[in-house]
Amino acid sequence: MTSLWLNNAEVPARLRLTAGSRFDTVVIGAGLVGLATALLLAEQGREVAVLEARRVGAGTTAASTAKISLLQGTRAQAIAGRHGIASLSRYIAGNVEGLDWLLNFCAGHDIDAQRVPALTYAQNQSETAAVRAEFEATRAAGLPTELVDDIDVPFPIHSAVRLREQAQIDPMAMLAALAADVESHGAPIFESTRAQSLHHRDGEVVIGTEHGEVSAANVVVATGTPIFDRGGFFARLTAQRSYLSAWRVPGPVPQEMYISAGRPIRSLRVFPAEDGDVLLVGGSGHGVGREGSATAHVQQLLDWTGRWFPGAELLNRWSAQDYHPVGELPYVGPLLPGRDNVLVATGFAKWGLTNGAAAALALAGRLTGKRPPWAGTLSTWRLNEVTSVLAGAKSNVAVARYMSTGWLRLVGAGDHTVPPEGCGRTERHGLRPTAVSTVDGVTTEVSAVCPHLHGIVQWNEAERTWDCPLHGSRFAPDGTVLEGPATEPLSR
Repeated sequence: MTSLWLNNAEVPARLRLTAGSRFDTVVIGAGLVGLATALLLAEQGREVAVLEARRVGAGTTAASTAKISLLQGTRAQAIAGRHGIASLSRYIAGNVEGLDWLLNFCAGHDIDAQRVPALTYAQNQSETAAVRAEFEATRAAGLPTELVDDIDVPFPIHSAVRLREQAQIDPMAMLAALAADVESHGAPIFESTRAQSLHHRDGEVVIGTEHGEVSAANVVVATGTPIFDRGGFFARLTAQRSYLSAWRVPGPVPQEMYISAGRPIRSLRVFPAEDGDVLLVGGSGHGVGREGSATAHVQQLLDWTGRWFPGAELLNRWSAQDYHPVGELPYVGPLLPGRDNVLVATGFAKWGLTNGAAAALALAGRLTGKRPPWAGTLSTWRLNEVTSVLAGAKSNVAVARYMSTGWLRLVGAGDHTVPPEGCGRTERHGLRPTAVSTVDGVTTEVSAVCPHLHGIVQWNEAERTWDCPLHGSRFAPDGTVLEGPATEPLSR
C-alpha cells in the first residue's frame, strides 16, 4: 500500500544523528508541523535540528489527500457545539493564517497549488441536516460559504455547503521543498533517528535516541501523537486509520474537493498528473486495531468507486493515521502546564495541512515571543478543557475494554501452526503472549504486548502490520515501530 505521492518523489536520504550535539531547539518529526516550525525558527536565527525516526515523508503528511481547506467536513459545527462560535472563529483565524502561509510558501518554491472549491455534501437525505448545520456554523464564524443542491457529479449528492478558493497540492513536493529550505538555513535534518526518551539535565532538555543523546534549550514534539506520556495526551486522542486510492477514470473527473457529511466518509479530489487527471478517493476510516477486518473497509472504498465511476482503473491504494481530539480542538502548546521547554502539536482530526501550518506558526511564535492572538484557543491546557473530561472518560472506557478483551482472548490460545501467507494471529507460548505472522514467505514471532501500555496487538491483514487498539501504536511484522506513541519495538 504505497502512497501516490511517493511514486516519483525526489527526496534525498539524510544522515542519522551524531550524538553529543546541542541546539537551541530540537524538533522531533519531519512532517509539515516539524519542518515548518523548524523553518520559522531558523529564519529567526535560532540553531535548530530536526530528528526523524524514518524518512522525510514517511508519516501522515505524505499519506494525506493534501486538501488545504477552511471547510473541513463537519468540524465547524462540532467545534461550535462544544466551545461556541467565538472559539470556532479563533480556530478558523488560525487556519486562515496557516492556509495563507502554506500557499505563500508553495508560490515561492514553484509548487503547484490548484485553487478549487471545497464541498461538504450529503450522501443521503439523512445527512442534509448536518450540511445545513455546517453552513450555519461557518457563516456565523465569518466564512463565505454557500448552500448548493445542483451539482453535476456521478455519485449521489442531496445538498452541499461550498467554500470557494480553497486549494490542493502534492504534499511530497511541499515536504521536499520545506526540508531543503530548512537545511539552507543551516538546520540539519537527521533521519533514521528515533527519539525514545526525554529528561532534564543542567537546565537543558536531553533527548535520548537510538544513536545517543542530543540536548537543547527547548524541544518541539511534532510526531502525530506525542511520543512522551507526560501530559497524558494518549488518553485525550483517538487514533484513526483511513484509506485512500488513486484512479484513472475513463470519463470526466470531478474538479472540486468533496467530503461527505456522514459515514462512511467519502473524500474526493483530482490530481492533475502529467499524463492526465487522477481521481483520489478516500474514507472508510476506523479506530486503529479495533476492526475485525481492515480489508473489508478497503474493499468498501474500492467497491464504491467502481460503482460510481465504471471502468476506473486502480493505480495506488494506501492508508493514513490521524488523531481526533476528545475536546474537538487541536492541542498546540506545552507538554506540561506552565513549562515551555517542551511543546507539542496534535489532534488535527484529519485536517493536518491548515491545522499543521497554524500549529507551526503558534509554536514558533511561542518560542520567539510573537504568539498569534488566536493561539490560546488551540492551547494544550486551556481552561475550558474540563468540558472534555466526559468525552475522554468515554474514550478510555473503550481502551479498558480492548485491554481486557485482548488479554482474555489469549487464555487457552495455543495454536502453533504456521499462519498462511499474509496472515497473523496472537497466541500464548507458555506465559508469553506471542504475535506470529507470515509475510513474503517469512514467518516471524514477536511479543504480542505493545511496549507503550501493554495492550495486545491485533493483526491488520490489509497492511500486514500489528496494530495496538489502545492508543494506535503500529508495528511491522518484525516488530519495528511504524507509528507511536510506542518508541520501542515489539520484543523478539
